[in-house]
Formats: sequence, structure tokens, C-alpha cells
Amino acid sequence: MDNRLKIIRISAWVLFPLTIWYAIGVALRNFCFSIGILNERTHHVTTIGVGNLCVGGAGKTPVADYLLKLFKTDYRVALLSRGYKRSTKGFVEASEDASVETIGDEPYMLFKRNPEVRVAVCENRNMGIDKLMSSPEPPQVVVLDDVFQHRYIRTSVNILLTEFGNPFFKDCVMPFGNLREFKSEYRRANIIIVTKTPEDLNPIDKKGFLHHIKAKPHQQVFFTTIKYHNPVPLNTDNPSIELSDLKNVLFVSGIANPQPVVDKLSRTAMVKHLPFADHHAFSKNDCELIISTFEQMSGEDKIIITTEKDSVRMVNSAAYQDIAHLPIYYLPIEIVFLNKDEECFSETLFKSVRENVYYLEHMV
Repeated sequence: MDNRLKIIRISAWVLFPLTIWYAIGVALRNFCFSIGILNERTHHVTTIGVGNLCVGGAGKTPVADYLLKLFKTDYRVALLSRGYKRSTKGFVEASEDASVETIGDEPYMLFKRNPEVRVAVCENRNMGIDKLMSSPEPPQVVVLDDVFQHRYIRTSVNILLTEFGNPFFKDCVMPFGNLREFKSEYRRANIIIVTKTPEDLNPIDKKGFLHHIKAKPHQQVFFTTIKYHNPVPLNTDNPSIELSDLKNVLFVSGIANPQPVVDKLSRTAMVKHLPFADHHAFSKNDCELIISTFEQMSGEDKIIITTEKDSVRMVNSAAYQDIAHLPIYYLPIEIVFLNKDEECFSETLFKSVRENVYYLEHMV
């Protein structure tokens, strides 16, 4: 066992007493919701919640993007997020002058990807929905990002994400593990999406995974993987490049779990990884570090790759001009359902949305 793993395990046991108190607090909170001391509110609009039990890295943003694209042709759709690490407070709806600072990196990225969709942020999700619904043309579907623990809203559809390589059923409550609440709370979900699944998942491994999840009768489980597209240059003066042609890469990341991207890039290229914390705001010192690290790399055909979420923070940084001359590209990703899961998933959600929209508009 290496020293790093030893430190992690020792730290986990040292923090175990805190885990007990945290678990008691979580259990008490969920119990209060269960018996009605704390109230869940149902809104006069179809709401689809996306969330997870663990802390970060499960792939909520690609799933939210998928849902927006799925419904925006047939319904008036809005995205409501907390807007993590934004500089503003209260309800803010994205507009032409929106930025990472005003609405947060993930909502900003989704707004840029789906400009025809209303994107808003608000710490109080009930107030956020009320603001959206008070507009002249209120949305018919609201996608709620990172809302599984925000129980003050009773969503029409509750989607829980879990990583194939780090499933909730093998984890523990924080700080001993990475779960925000007990793994048994997965039962609140209507749909469970397994993210970052190997493309070549065989039926035996799939059956074993499903056995461990122990889905309830009201739940459906779907498996997805990540599709990586060709890198996109931040500076349009840089030439187009195929993902398969990458040979010498400096990967700059500020996301919770960069390892799947490292693994993908390493299949065809020599990769040097420069990691930062999740949602990291790039400073002048960071840009200087990127420059020096890139210059120290040997070999030809050097290129800098970052994630799309990191790129919006990078470009919005005041220090971006210091690195704008470098060959920096972001790597677009999207989720892809395995086998025939996509058709079944779409049918399930559209059926639920159609029924709920009809009920809300004609029966209430």
C-alpha cells in the first residue's frame, strides 16, 4: 500500500466520529421530511430533478444538457440551478450579458449550448420556479440541476446518477466516504442513470451491477457512457484537429473527477496532467504555471486540452490574455445510452412529461 493510500485511510478513520454526527443530522433531516415537519412543495409545472448521492463528479451537467436538447423542440423548457460559486445572489436569469461570475460555470456553459432555453439560477429553488412561472410565457418543463438533496421541492421526475466505477452502493456517508446522505435514500429516485459505463459492458457485469443496485419496482435503471468529440480551439486562429491525432497533450482540469478524460487522452497521446480544484477560478499565477508547464514539455505537436466547463472559466478570467496565444482546445462531451436504453429512456420521460403537462394545463 503506497503512502498516499495509507494517509487517506488513516484520515478516514480519524474523521469517523464526525461521520457519526453528520449521519445523525442527515437522518434527522430526512425523517422530518418523511413525517411532514419539513414540507416538500409541488409546483404547477413539470419538474425533472437531476442529482446524485455522492459529492461531485457523477456527470450531472451532460445529463442536464441531454434533457434540455430532448425537450426543447416540443416544450417550453427552462433550466434552474443553484449557480455554484457565482458572485451574485438571489434569482438571476441568463441573458446576453451573462457570465461565469453572474450565473456560475455550469449554467453558463449550458446557456451557451442551448441559447433558446431559459437558464436561471437561484439558491432557493422554490423561489426560482415561482419567478420563472410568473413570466408571460412560463416554461412547461423545468430541469433542476443538482437537486436530489434539495427536498423542499417534490419533483415530477427524480433522476439519480451514479458512476459505474464509483457506485453509491460501495460508498459511505461523509466524511468517512463521499455520500451526502445514506445510500438507502436512492429509493427516492424514479430513474437511476449509471454514468461513465465502459462501452464494452458485457451482460454478466451489467447483471451484477443491477443486482447490487437493487432497484425498487417503481425505478428504471439506464446505462450511459461518455462520447468525446474532436477538440475545439478557444482561439479560432488555431487549426482544427482530430481527437485521434493528438500526440503530446498538457491536460488542464478543474473538475471533480478528471481521470476518465486522462484515460481517454492517454489512449493516443502522451499526457501531462495539470489538475486544479473543482470549479477553480483561474488566476494570473495559474496562467503563468500553465505557460511554464507547457514550455517545459518536450517533443513536437504540443497542445493544451481542457474541459468545456474549464474553458468557460478560463476565457472569462482576467488573466486569459496571458495564455490566449497558446494552442488551447476544449474537449466537448455528451452522454450516450448503451444498447437500446436511449429509446426506452426517451419514451419513459416523454410519457411522464406529456401526462403531467396535460394534467396541469387541463385538469387543475
